[in-house]
Formats: sequence, C-alpha cells, structure tokens
Amino acid sequence: MSEPSGPPPAISLQALVREYRGRGTPLRALDGVSLDVAPGEVFGIVGRSGAGKSTLLRCVNLLERPDSGRVTVLGQEVTRLDESALRAARRGIGMVFQHFNLLSSRTVAGNIAFPLEIAGIPRAEREARVAELLPLVGLEDRRNHYPAQLSGGQKQRVGIARALASRPRVLLCDEATSALDPETTEEILALIRSIRDRLDLTVLLITHEMAVVKAVCDRVAVMEAGKVIEEGRVFDVFTRPAHPTTRRFVSEVIGHVVPPGTVAQLPAPNPGEERRLLQVLFAGPSSTRAVVSEASRRFGLDLNIVSGRIDAIGREPYGLMALAAYGPSPAIAEATAWMRGLGLDVSEIAEDLA
Repeated sequence: MSEPSGPPPAISLQALVREYRGRGTPLRALDGVSLDVAPGEVFGIVGRSGAGKSTLLRCVNLLERPDSGRVTVLGQEVTRLDESALRAARRGIGMVFQHFNLLSSRTVAGNIAFPLEIAGIPRAEREARVAELLPLVGLEDRRNHYPAQLSGGQKQRVGIARALASRPRVLLCDEATSALDPETTEEILALIRSIRDRLDLTVLLITHEMAVVKAVCDRVAVMEAGKVIEEGRVFDVFTRPAHPTTRRFVSEVIGHVVPPGTVAQLPAPNPGEERRLLQVLFAGPSSTRAVVSEASRRFGLDLNIVSGRIDAIGREPYGLMALAAYGPSPAIAEATAWMRGLGLDVSEIAEDLA
C-alpha cells in the first residue's frame, strides 16, 4: 500500500507559456513553467528584471492569462473558469502591490474597505472587517489618515490589510518591499510571516532580492529567461546553489568568503608543500564538530582560518569558512575527502578569484 501523498498544492502551475507579440520576434516571458506551492508555506520567486517572475505571479489570479498551461488554485482550475466564476475565485486570492496603489481620496479605513464595497458587502459588515484588520497590521491609530499622511511602510500595511479584506486563503506579493528602506522592509516581511501564521495563509511572493527570500521564505524558485532554473528549500538553495545564476544571487547576501587582498598577505608554502584555499560549509550534524583542528592532526596539515561567518537561514544555523591549507598535495586531498565524508560541503577557491 502506498503512503499518503499529503494535501494537494494550494497553487499548482503546469507548463505555463506566455508570449508577448509585437512587431518583431515574439517575447516568451514564460517558457513551460511548472511549480507547486504547498498549503501554508511562503514561497519566493526570485529573478532579475525580465526573468518572467511578475508575469508568472499575475498568471495565478489571471491578471495575465497564459497562452497555454494550467493554473490551479485551492483545488480549482482557474484557467477554465468563465468571467463570473473567475471573479468569485479571485476573492480567495489577495494581492499586495509594489507601489501600494492606494486611493488618495480615501482614508486608511476607506482604502481597506474598498474591495468589499466593490463586492457589494453591506456597510456594517465592511466596517466590522476594517475594525478587525487595523490592529492586525498595526494601524489602529491611523484609521482616519489619508495616504499622503502615511510613511511608505504604513502605506504598505494598508495595502496588506486591503488584500486581506475578503478573507483570502492565498496572498500574492508583487515586489512588496522593493519601494521601502531596509528597516521598513524587515518590518513588512515580519508582518507577512506573522499574518501567514495567524491566518493560515499560503503566500507567493516575487522579488529580485535574495535577502528577502532568506528573511521570509520557506522555499524558493529562481527564474531566468522565462524558466525556473533552480528550486528547493531556502536553506538548501542558499547553502548549496547549483546554478551559476543562483550562486551569484546567493553571493550578494552571503558575500565573498575571502576578503579582497587577503591572499597577498598569506605566507608562501614551504618547499615541497602546497597552499590551497578551501571553502567549507558547516551545516547539519557536523556543524558543531571541531573539524579544523581534527583534520590538522589527522593529516599533518597546517590549516589557517582565513575568514568565516555564522548565520541562520529559516532558523537553521550554518557556518561558512575559508581555510588556507598548507602541506603535501596528497594530504590536502585526503583531508578534503575526509571532510566531505562528514557531510561538509568543501570546494577549492581559485587564488586569482579570491
């Protein structure tokens, strides 16, 4: 008997293709993209401008309709719905925009209530819902303020509350923090995570910043030229990026492991020995083991710590260290193999790139 496969995805995108046709060659913004987002997770889509991530997000609620492929949200294949059924389905999908899109002539309360008003919800019910949402997003004292009287972070809090007005089960975030300063970005990301936990939402967000993914997401997909080039748990993608584009994204957050100018200050190897630079990723069961001193004793090497850092991704700790290994070439190779046998990720750093 087979094991249960678990709940169906909250969002399932199957072989999506979207082309923009102009006078020249058609631009394929999505090239056969397939993704599943599990219920209750925060899933990030990261990519440079033009990668296709915004088009992909807008296909979820059919603000963009794919040329081919299927979009299923909360068990309903929305690509097959007529306009009336689609409007009803969209009420279960909230959306937060990059530039807030608030109505300047309406107060905070009026902006939050606006989608309910459009949906024909009675006034008393609208007011009750606004009263629930204001404390949820920390705007109790801004109820009667207008957008011009708000900071950027407060405007985005209004946008989040407005997206939640119809009690959606899925929340789409379209570069929701790119117009904000770093401190406010942290606050908004913490709010999104808190709301996900409190309301049991599924969140799909797009960003061009890997730091946003690191701060809030459970899983991530990296896009390039309309395709998903890498996908997985955020911890796995950060600590073991497979694609060169992903490695570039990750390096922007983690940084280069060897500071500039460090290699020039290292002593030369003794006659008959070699010097190699090694990058070692410490994660999992071996992250607390005294690997450097043990390897030095086992293999008769001089292992100098060049640089290192300790961090956490999704509350999972990891360490990244650069070592200068001095000794006979076979001993360095044996030590490298031994560390890999412990489950550590060890790679050689070319000195001309350090």
